[in-house]
Amino acid sequence: MNIALIAHDGKKPELVSFFLQNKKLFLNSNIYATATTGSHLGNVGIEVNKVLSGPLGGDAQIAALIAEGKIDLVFFFRDPLGKHPHEPDVQMLMRLCDVHNVPMATNPAAARLMLSALKGQLYDEK
Repeated sequence: MNIALIAHDGKKPELVSFFLQNKKLFLNSNIYATATTGSHLGNVGIEVNKVLSGPLGGDAQIAALIAEGKIDLVFFFRDPLGKHPHEPDVQMLMRLCDVHNVPMATNPAAARLMLSALKGQLYDEK
């Protein structure tokens, strides 16, 4: 499974914490992340395929991977109260998730639900 992890600056620690709390569910996955988010994950020992930073085109690169069918899930912890100069890229990423039917969690509650479904699916297969 190929999973994209993205977080706005104020949400990066929350995403890293979420990942570490659920690390077992990510073990057999390829992780893709925007550069800064990927650096935060790398600092705690997570192997990550990094693309550019979000404002420099990383969100668009993740969106391209989605359009190519190379991403299965997206966890994008957004900061809805902050200003983001690359908001058009964020909207495009969200739109492509909808177009290509790729699940996207934009906050920890949605991410937990998505992982619960994934966990159930993993146990049903065994």
